[in-house]
Amino acid sequence: MTEPDPRPLRIALVDDQPLVRTGFAMVIDSQDDMEVVAQAADGAEAVRELSARAVDVVLMDVRMPRMDGIEATTTLLERLPTDRAPRIIVLTTFDLDEYVVAAIRAGASGFLLKDAQPEDLLSAIRTVHRGDAVIAPSATRRLLERVVSIPEPAVQDDSALHQLTDREREVLTLMGRGRSNQEIGAELFVAEATVKTHVGRVLAKLGARDRVQAVIIAFETGLVRPGDG
Repeated sequence: MTEPDPRPLRIALVDDQPLVRTGFAMVIDSQDDMEVVAQAADGAEAVRELSARAVDVVLMDVRMPRMDGIEATTTLLERLPTDRAPRIIVLTTFDLDEYVVAAIRAGASGFLLKDAQPEDLLSAIRTVHRGDAVIAPSATRRLLERVVSIPEPAVQDDSALHQLTDREREVLTLMGRGRSNQEIGAELFVAEATVKTHVGRVLAKLGARDRVQAVIIAFETGLVRPGDG
């Protein structure tokens, strides 16, 4: 049996406002299972620091001077090997900010409003570290409706879906409709543990980093369309 890792989660804070970083650091450092190990005031500094220092989760502001959070997210995830790449949570002042959509496409694992409650911040960090997304199913639907608000191409490429089984397509469709694992299980009459297994296989076959990335693929391939209930 594998022993749990006793090392605290290593967190990096990237924000151009010192008071914001200080506030987040106080909340995070109050926990036994996580600690702030790096801070940066803009994306360029973040890329320089985090290319040399291993961290588990990055809280990344979107709007910053020199290099914004989108470019920093893209650069970090392209530069670092998969086994060293941190999970990135994008911070924004505005719900469904268009910059957040771009950051999700760049590989961020979700987004969090800066005025989130401390317990929500801590839960988001732990959730992302486990490999899940920090966007709740209801918010996922609203976000993705924004993602696909641009005109659809005349022909959609659904080749990414060909390797999925019929059951995995059903699961991905329900994910795209904003259903939680528990709701998917109830709708398909299977255990929640079985749903988690299917979700894991869907992510692996699609090459998706997390649930949000998989659902974006569901929209982009036409498996799910805006307005589907």
